[in-house]
Amino acid sequence: MSKPKLSLVLYLFLTLIFWECRQSSRVDLIVHNGVVYSVDSVLTIHEAFAVKDGAFVAVGSNDEILGQFESDSVIDAGGKAIYPGFYDPHSHFMGLGGKLDAADLVGTTSYEEIVEKLKAFRAAHPDRTWLTGRGWDQNDWADTRFPDKALLDVAFPDVPVYLTRIDGHAALVNSKALALAEVTGTRKVDGGLVELKNGQPTGILVDNAQGLVGRVIPERTREEKIGMLQAAEKSCLMYGLTTVSDAGLSRADIELIDEMHKNGSLKIRDYAMISVSPENLDYYLPKGPYQTDRLTVRAFKIYADGALGSRGACLLAPYADAGTSGFLLTSPADLEKYTARIASSEEFQANTHCIGDSANRLMLDLYGKYLKGPNDRRWRIEHAQVVSKADVPKFGRYSIIPSVQPTHATSDMYWADERLGPERIKTAYAFKDLLQQNGYIALGSDFPVEFVNPLYGFHAAVARVNDKGYPEGGFQMENALSREEALRGMTIWAARANFEDKTRGSIEKGKFADFVMLEKDIMKIPLPEIRKVNVLRTVVGGESLYTKMP
Repeated sequence: MSKPKLSLVLYLFLTLIFWECRQSSRVDLIVHNGVVYSVDSVLTIHEAFAVKDGAFVAVGSNDEILGQFESDSVIDAGGKAIYPGFYDPHSHFMGLGGKLDAADLVGTTSYEEIVEKLKAFRAAHPDRTWLTGRGWDQNDWADTRFPDKALLDVAFPDVPVYLTRIDGHAALVNSKALALAEVTGTRKVDGGLVELKNGQPTGILVDNAQGLVGRVIPERTREEKIGMLQAAEKSCLMYGLTTVSDAGLSRADIELIDEMHKNGSLKIRDYAMISVSPENLDYYLPKGPYQTDRLTVRAFKIYADGALGSRGACLLAPYADAGTSGFLLTSPADLEKYTARIASSEEFQANTHCIGDSANRLMLDLYGKYLKGPNDRRWRIEHAQVVSKADVPKFGRYSIIPSVQPTHATSDMYWADERLGPERIKTAYAFKDLLQQNGYIALGSDFPVEFVNPLYGFHAAVARVNDKGYPEGGFQMENALSREEALRGMTIWAARANFEDKTRGSIEKGKFADFVMLEKDIMKIPLPEIRKVNVLRTVVGGESLYTKMP
């Protein structure tokens, strides 16, 4: 009698083990029949992967994944290419929301066209107390000189107007706005310029001078900011971005984003750089870095100089087309003070905006003073746009990360040589030279200065031409990146620049299940086709947040 009992016990035991194995093999999502670029150390290409609790639990062949796992949610990728979720390590996510809520002036070809767009925007938003817009660039007009307020004064005599230049480093305002801000020909500001004609403001405010008028523009309400962030998220997800950045935020805006993440009203991941100030240093440094699965707060954003297009970038020698060398937005004394305080914490990054070769030299030397040599602090130079050859090796000497935006090169190439001259232009947008210093580079867009789509940056980095294929043969091709380098720059290298490479940036077991599926394989198709490739699916933590499946 004992033998049947033993057989029954053994049967029940084996049945229990079988069902436990079946239970352990169940996952939340299976994706198969794809060309999966893992972007691991050797760029392994897989066919399939499984996701559970928001993370990759296995990556491998179709047979391996389908044979080992079961799920109620199975996606047949149909042979499409899949990549780690795209990063934008230098952007302005909140700023994109603001741009989407203002008049869009990108691509305007004349001052007159701006006025017409503003009239249309005004008609659509009659209750706005201020008329705001962004995106104008006088370099795209027949007359490339800065405009003045004359046409705005005629069209909008009683409504204050504030129009941000495409680079965010200059603004055009009308007389009503100047009057409300009490800006006259006698107003001066460090690190900025109130342009004058016959002793009176022309309406052009450069860099820190923008704040003279910006301070009187009504602050966005909480509800407006929530709507702006959600609109920005929708735009980013459409183009495959799963992690964005905010290059300079207030404490209040950081806390709003964190709150939205926690209540589920915002799901895209954000790397937020704290706008440097004595108050923010006092608040954040003692607390240490703040990290959730959606938000990283461990960097301070510092501004050294302005932008090349508005001649606010600080150069070692005068501009080739003007009798100025630009200027610093922050005094050398304050730059050192901020750098020293950030250096006192072992965990925070210093991320400094440097466009001109003078600003880059100043900050590279300041970084070197406190970093001393090779390290893993991951301090960054944002833009690193014009760097003299003598200063490039300092990136490697002090383990400083170049955080660059490839589309700046293809946007600026029409006029950058006029600003810099034939020799100095050769030291600009030198992505390959910068990459070789540490073996990696972070590629972003600086949106809304440039367009959101990260494939534009991928294309610009590799082909060094714009959407029209200009110039033939590419712009300074000695500094072009390979496709693999460009892909790494917008995935795993960007994650590393954000201290997030242990949790994302590649499709590997244990990492967050952030990925993007494209209709064509950008690693193989002809270069001119890359900018036209559509995103089919954007997934954050295993959740499809955008789909456009055929």
